[in-house]
Amino acid sequence: MDAIVTAGGIPQPNDPLYLYSKGESKALLDVAGKPMIQWVLDALGGAKNVDNVIVIGLTPKSGVTCKKPLYFLANEGRMLANIVAGVNKVREVNGNAQYVLIVSSDIPAVTSQQIDWLINTCMETKDDLYYGVCPREVMEARFPESRRTYTKLKDMQVCGADMNIAHVRLAREHLDVWEALIANRKNPAAQAKVMGWGTLFLLLTRQATLQDFVERVSRRIGIKGRAILWKEAEPCMDVDKPHQLEMMRADLAKRNRAASPKKMKKPAPKKKTAKKKVVKKPVAKTKTKKKRR
Repeated sequence: MDAIVTAGGIPQPNDPLYLYSKGESKALLDVAGKPMIQWVLDALGGAKNVDNVIVIGLTPKSGVTCKKPLYFLANEGRMLANIVAGVNKVREVNGNAQYVLIVSSDIPAVTSQQIDWLINTCMETKDDLYYGVCPREVMEARFPESRRTYTKLKDMQVCGADMNIAHVRLAREHLDVWEALIANRKNPAAQAKVMGWGTLFLLLTRQATLQDFVERVSRRIGIKGRAILWKEAEPCMDVDKPHQLEMMRADLAKRNRAASPKKMKKPAPKKKTAKKKVVKKPVAKTKTKKKRR
């Protein structure tokens, strides 16, 4: 499966991360010694189920690399336009592509194993959209200081993942609805309103379970959707605020230390002991008696 990495965001003066990025791409913020997006590209490069990677919003001059074939596209200005451009590039590179993996550049803690797990799990069925969510207890157990925004449902509280899978045909259908949903991706209530007042009411009164919500959204858009419940928090831990950036820097610096080979201590040189000089005792000469003739 081919992956699309969205990296077009540039923090503006009113953005909390502006003081860190200083007008440069958010994806290039330093995290434990390398650009934030490089962590994501390294994870994609190590994933067995990923074939090609399309980065949207950067150029080869950014210096980022990947072990898989890497393509760069210009920023189209809006998230949906970027995703559509990415899907079109996937179709150009791989005419047989049916699904694409859409990954945000600001989830640096994601791992190759998690990417492979997601692709394997999703491809067990033939739905149109696979949207990952992370239960609050899973997120706060792994990142207790994350302060994520949660959607409060009847059966659980969840936050959205920043790594999802979609059928390529969705890049040509229901674009107005996708535009509204993406524009309100940080506001669950606003997203529910897009789905209709009934959905918003169920959300606000916490009468809908996760499955209820999935079914309502699927019917509203006219697709087959499936929620992927993550038992790991990394694919859902994005960097939007300074405290999250500092948290990721510390977390991945720790990962770097754990991965680096431990230096073996050289054994202390043995002290040379002075050899004792062996003093040879003189051999006493014995007198030989002369034989009488």
